[in-house]
Amino acid sequence: MPPTIAPSKYDNGWRRVIRNFSPSWFSVTMGTGIVSLIFITIPWQAPWLHYLGIVFFALNACLFTLASAASLLRYALWPEIWAVMLADTNNSLFLGTVPMGFATLVEMWVFVCVPAWGPWAADVAWALWMLDAVGAVSVTVSLGVLLMSASHQRSLDTITAAQLLPIAATIVAAGTGAETSTVLTNPQHALGTLLVSYVLWGMATPLSLCVLVMYYQRLALHKMPPREIIVSAFLPLGPLGFGGYSILYLGKQAAVVFPKTGTLDPLAGQVAYILGFFVALIMWAWGLVWFAFALAAIYQSRPFPFNMGWWGFTFPLGVYACSTILIGEELPSRFFRVLGTIFGTAVIILWFVIALGTARGAWSGKLFHAPCLANLKKQEQGAERASGEEEKHLGVASDNSLVEGKS
Repeated sequence: MPPTIAPSKYDNGWRRVIRNFSPSWFSVTMGTGIVSLIFITIPWQAPWLHYLGIVFFALNACLFTLASAASLLRYALWPEIWAVMLADTNNSLFLGTVPMGFATLVEMWVFVCVPAWGPWAADVAWALWMLDAVGAVSVTVSLGVLLMSASHQRSLDTITAAQLLPIAATIVAAGTGAETSTVLTNPQHALGTLLVSYVLWGMATPLSLCVLVMYYQRLALHKMPPREIIVSAFLPLGPLGFGGYSILYLGKQAAVVFPKTGTLDPLAGQVAYILGFFVALIMWAWGLVWFAFALAAIYQSRPFPFNMGWWGFTFPLGVYACSTILIGEELPSRFFRVLGTIFGTAVIILWFVIALGTARGAWSGKLFHAPCLANLKKQEQGAERASGEEEKHLGVASDNSLVEGKS
């Protein structure tokens, strides 16, 4: 009977949880954050909806703090995991969820805290947005470079919509900047924030459209992704939904800020607003096609197992709902407002279903699994083999020297 191998101390208790706390857990903060935003942006407002938004805002702040602490502890205790995680071209993409989760906190700060607490809260929002923008751009650019310079080649059939995550982070930062500019009392600060947000939108939105073309080709040639990651079919709604929301909100603010600061022609703000609306409408329409694709993919692949990927239902559909509501407010159109409310209600229901599944999976420990750790084990085994061969070589050399000495 072969001897049983005792489990490592890293596979038990809190060490197992922290060691396997991958960046994908920040998708929980994204989903929770978008629910808080939906509660305060639903067209037919009531005081209890506003209070529910505040409750989810507080919950999201706690979740983001816990996730950040767990991540910092993970890389402090096992710094070698950081390099292995970055080298994993699938797992590292979820680093984009960190600035996006943080952006939802900044947005709620703008919508809830600034009106309640005044100018100093607006300055805090501005500083937080700057931090989020730097983080988002860093993730978008660095992960793009890492993906291009990866040592192993990837075939088209391995491409997933998760490649949109690091790109979407900068799009979300652009929309957050547009919202932040509304609370800045200094017109020049508002103008600078607005222009930087346009730059952020221009950096990421065309790039996300390139990925969508590549992803469509992958679907056309190699069909649907595996059941385990089929929920990723909803991810295209993220950059299309928030990309449209961002450009419309930017145009809306440009119509106010440009005349105040004398930027360009007096009509420049109105032109930016009108162009922003039609770009947003076109992106919304494109998102409608991807929404139909996603529903078809989910229908064909049912049933599919519960995993952290299920949080991909919430944020993309949530930002698409926000875009729908904003278009309805600007037209104005009851159709878009009702449709946006339906989408938003669906996101809230999905959040409760997925949160329950996540709580069960976290309690049982099934969801604490970081695929990149398999690569770490391979590296450790390779290092052990190399060390063993080196010791064997040194031992043989030592024996040979002893024989030569005796002779």
